[in-house]
Amino acid sequence: MNRLIKVLKPVRSGRKSIDRGRALVTGGAGFLGSHLCERLLADGYEVIALDNFRTGKRYNLAGIARDAAFTCISHDVVDTLPTDLAVDEIYNLACPASPPHYQADPIHTFKTSVLGAINLLELARRHNAKIFQASTSEVYGDPLVHPQPEGYFGNVNTHGPRACYDEGKRSAETLFFDYARTYGLDIRVARIFNTYGPRMRPDDGRVVSNFIVQALRGDDITVYGNGTQTRSFCYVDDLIEGFMRLMRSPAAPNHPVNLGNPGEFTVMELAELVLDYTNSRSRIVHRPLPVDDPRQRRPDISFAEQHLGWKPKVALSEGLACTAGYFEALLDRRQPRTSRGGHLSSGGALAL
Repeated sequence: MNRLIKVLKPVRSGRKSIDRGRALVTGGAGFLGSHLCERLLADGYEVIALDNFRTGKRYNLAGIARDAAFTCISHDVVDTLPTDLAVDEIYNLACPASPPHYQADPIHTFKTSVLGAINLLELARRHNAKIFQASTSEVYGDPLVHPQPEGYFGNVNTHGPRACYDEGKRSAETLFFDYARTYGLDIRVARIFNTYGPRMRPDDGRVVSNFIVQALRGDDITVYGNGTQTRSFCYVDDLIEGFMRLMRSPAAPNHPVNLGNPGEFTVMELAELVLDYTNSRSRIVHRPLPVDDPRQRRPDISFAEQHLGWKPKVALSEGLACTAGYFEALLDRRQPRTSRGGHLSSGGALAL
């Protein structure tokens, strides 16, 4: 059953007066979804966030929950969508994105990507809405081409423990382009590379959040394998700007578009940076590499640079400082402990 968790209040001051229409953001209470909802509201949209709250958190929406232009619906995209969702734009971010979360219920993860895509594409078709799909760099698998351009078809294990996510996202891409060819839908598909920033979950299981939380708690920093595998880290604000530019491009690209930061770091380099920014005395320890963990990951963003005028601006050093500050405040609220400022926090102010 749909559950509305909206409380009405006069619109925020500072909103742009332009009415761009109504946007639906699925996965709207998640890390990326909540940032996207804020950006859309600031740009003059009426926004509907839809989330089943399996991994999304209501407190991510606290800053906009009382905005008169914002509504949040508790619903799963796998299920039939409400019939009264008349929207102009749809942003599909509904799917757990970290391995511990998407592997916890792999069948539901696959259903979210495939059935969710069908439900939303049919909604877009019904209302002639422009629709955005949040795909992933995981469609490239453990790549044999480096960096990865959009034309690379990938090296993916179709039946491994990560396949529910990797293959689900690949299938969703297929559906989106088939709907575009068959029904003339205006679709935009972004392949998202590693993104980090405030509102990641402390139990997210991804490398940036893992390292920062472990460092702040004084736990061992867990590096899988020897740490020479590489990743590229894009700050959330840069990524959301990429979403906006892709959706506002006059012509829809006839292929997915890579969005990520082409700066490349080894996992060991990231661990050492996190230790520096948190002033932590945690030790770095090594654990066996997970199955199908990619050895290298770096986007070729030539298309986004040339056709969208987009490239990341936030340096990893700046982004890590902001993200570490967020997690420090979040952890202080989860349990009473003495902060670096010397006071005892009250704990429990943010329910996880």
